[in-house]
Amino acid sequence: MFLLFLHLWLENPHDQVPREGLWILAERGAKDMKNRLAFLRRRNESPGSNPAGKFDKSLKSVKPTPEEALKWGESLDKLLAHKYGLAAFRAFLRTEFSEENLEFWLACEDYKKIKSQSKMASKAKKVFAEYIAIQSCKEVNLDSYTREHTKANLQNVTRSCFDLAQRRIYGLMEKDSYPRFLRSELYMDLVNQKKASTTSTSSSS
Repeated sequence: MFLLFLHLWLENPHDQVPREGLWILAERGAKDMKNRLAFLRRRNESPGSNPAGKFDKSLKSVKPTPEEALKWGESLDKLLAHKYGLAAFRAFLRTEFSEENLEFWLACEDYKKIKSQSKMASKAKKVFAEYIAIQSCKEVNLDSYTREHTKANLQNVTRSCFDLAQRRIYGLMEKDSYPRFLRSELYMDLVNQKKASTTSTSSSS
């Protein structure tokens, strides 16, 4: 939109163009470009295009049975509680360039395990700078109230500093990414693996 606006203005330099409007569009264009570059960076850092190929070899020992994978469909909690399920969901989010939501949620979980007050204060600043600060490299989608509320919490660091923000992001994943994951080829392959193996066995006999 910004480029179109600028193009029209250059073609008609004598037209009345509100400088405030041009400046707002410039800021939006810069932010949009930043987000696009971040997406490209993540894509280039991700080896291969197959989500399943991103799993660590050590996860093969915890690969779920079809029955276990089916239980992930009951709630996001059950999915995240399973080591392989968590890795599968993370791989899926990478294909949608939205893994920062899960990374933030996990960072909050790790944060709440810290016992040292000094380490907690340092970690809180790091989490805020990385995921919540405006235009941060992995900025998550939070409303202004939640962002300011969390920022205020940093003045008196406690284990509950990020609780509201974490609930907001969990809710986004639960309503948005999680249902799409359950419809994804990656998840359906895990659920149907027994059926596929049974079919191949019967066809070979």
